[in-house]
Amino acid sequence: MKHYRIAPSILSADFARLGEEVRQVIDAGADWIHFDVMDNHYVPNLTVGPMVCEAIRPHATVPIDVHLMVQPTDRIASDFAKAGANIISFHPEASDHIDRTLSLIRDHGCQAGLAFNPATPLHYLDHLMDRLDLILIMSVNPGFGGQSFIPEALNKLRAVRSRIDAHTAKTGREIRLQIDGGVKLDNIAAIAAAGADTFVAGSAIFGQPDYRTVIAAMRQQLVA
Repeated sequence: MKHYRIAPSILSADFARLGEEVRQVIDAGADWIHFDVMDNHYVPNLTVGPMVCEAIRPHATVPIDVHLMVQPTDRIASDFAKAGANIISFHPEASDHIDRTLSLIRDHGCQAGLAFNPATPLHYLDHLMDRLDLILIMSVNPGFGGQSFIPEALNKLRAVRSRIDAHTAKTGREIRLQIDGGVKLDNIAAIAAAGADTFVAGSAIFGQPDYRTVIAAMRQQLVA
């Protein structure tokens, strides 16, 4: 049976009480805390940096999953690793040297992931599968929370799942397949059926009055 992970995105949390929000959503059943980093350069928004990651680290008893939407990547990846991140993903087109960035992340003791925008081709994976711990498929164009799911992402998930399964059959090594953007209670089952095993959800969780109820409902959809 596939082990699913739910990773609430703090982009949708109440930043005035962020530590409390992190503790509450973990108590409600979150597997990871997802951390969206935007630089107002690679994407048209500005969010949070390593100091905020370091501040919430004592409140997070689960892995902190950092998604870098920044350019360049290497310096900020190092800073987030030092700030307590466990998983760091970045976009291939934002790195001057993808293999070097992956090595940098792993050398800092973190797991490394590659993130794909809706229009980014998958050919970057052709020579990198053995370096990856996670592949992130964006089902919205990055930059803002609360966007609607792009259905074409399901086809992209299926294509990546096929690559992952072939890699696992050959090497025995698992790679997590994450989806981010517009994940909600009414589409999470179809997303899982397309191959995702890790689900980033922002407003779908933090926009609800009871985090435990919505996370439990999502898990119910995943086993239905």
